[in-house]
Amino acid sequence: MIKRHLESVCFDPSLGRQMRFIAGPRQSGKTTLARHFLSLQHSEGLYYDWDQRDVRDAFKADSRFFESRMRESRVEGSLPYVCFDEIHKMPKWKNILKGLFDTFERECRFIVTGSARLDWFRKSGDSLAGRFFLFRLNPVSLSELSNRPRLEPGPKETAGEFMERMLSLGRPEQDLMEQLLHYSGFPEPLTKADKSFYLRWQRDLVDQLTRGDVRDLTRILAVEHIATLMQLIPERVGSPLSLNALTEDVETSYTTVRNAIRAMELTYALFLISPYSRRIARAVKKEKKAYFYDWGRSQDPAKRFENYIAVELKTMIDLWHDKGISDFDLMYVRTRDGKETDFLITRDREPWCLLEAKLQDAAIARHHVDQARALGHTPFIQVVYQKGVFKRPAPGFTIVSAGRLLSG
Repeated sequence: MIKRHLESVCFDPSLGRQMRFIAGPRQSGKTTLARHFLSLQHSEGLYYDWDQRDVRDAFKADSRFFESRMRESRVEGSLPYVCFDEIHKMPKWKNILKGLFDTFERECRFIVTGSARLDWFRKSGDSLAGRFFLFRLNPVSLSELSNRPRLEPGPKETAGEFMERMLSLGRPEQDLMEQLLHYSGFPEPLTKADKSFYLRWQRDLVDQLTRGDVRDLTRILAVEHIATLMQLIPERVGSPLSLNALTEDVETSYTTVRNAIRAMELTYALFLISPYSRRIARAVKKEKKAYFYDWGRSQDPAKRFENYIAVELKTMIDLWHDKGISDFDLMYVRTRDGKETDFLITRDREPWCLLEAKLQDAAIARHHVDQARALGHTPFIQVVYQKGVFKRPAPGFTIVSAGRLLSG
């Protein structure tokens, strides 16, 4: 089993009584993570998959169906944990959780896992307000695969200081990075490392997405458009996503495409990053870029590598955000004349670090220098696929191999 960084964060006992909501892409390891933790807490028998009819039937017969087993699992000095998987597909699931939490909050702790963005279900006046913390489990990262701790920035540490520490502690992990690039960060295809299996796994995942998750969680009926978009969007990875162009390609309405993209976000097929426009003259302000959690959907090596870097960065800052270090976000910078820097990490809404993904070692383009200066001399890192690269062409500018940067 690959040890996940999120385990020590979301199961920190200092978090107290709140339910732990763990959301993320289907088959990213949420169930494995939860069941492993349950075993450590002597609560192995308290995992309930609400996709299973017998669990739903047991609840309908007795809303406290897990109570006797929960009491039997008690260990002196600690509370048992109860895990509900995919309960968000149940009608009025929030009211169900509210009732169970209010009844048993002093007798057990709850873990809720799901392959949908549970944060999208939150509304003002939500019945679950104050009763849960949300955490995100993304695909396996290079630091997890190499069994290295995830470094985190200090409260007053600048991006330059943090990246310097990260680079000094990192070690080349080219072979493991290539394994991730070839087989994704999803545990099953990653550990099998078999190309034929990975391709079948990809096809099955699209079927599960379109026939199951999207239909269960949304009102979208034309799910075939989502399967089409899953084929079209990989060609557009790394470029601003034009919904008008997709509307023409799919031959449907703009609203249908917009809703389909939203459903793909909701079910963790992909994520969008927004452009950053403050301080950048003539910056693009509206069009977002799309990246797949399964970066292997991009056949072009450059697009696949950029998509992989996007997921690694998102995984890193999601963990920092979930740990409560600061409010981090992943964005990009692009001017109307097409001058773009692939990624900008913001911290508390201020520019923190710029990054560009490249296959080969190359000189830093002039527009990256201009954008770094326009953003208050924000540190810039050019992350390259090529191994054995580490250069500092100027103060605040670094060119480094991804296998070294991301291993720490």
